[in-house]
Amino acid sequence: MPPTHDEGAHMDAFTAGILQRIETTKSDLTRARETGDDYLADVELSELEDLRRLAAEHGVEVGAIA
Repeated sequence: MPPTHDEGAHMDAFTAGILQRIETTKSDLTRARETGDDYLADVELSELEDLRRLAAEHGVEVGAIA
């Protein structure tokens, strides 16, 4: 009978969710910068920093903030 749980083989919902939010926010930040929307870029950068901090608090490794 195969194992029902392989630690590390699958991301938990929190990890998958936060990584997806980070990628979405990075895309939104890039779009804001490309369109010259400085205010929105600042908002997205702040969100990205908050998400990175939250990820770190839960042991989720993420790359550098753009």
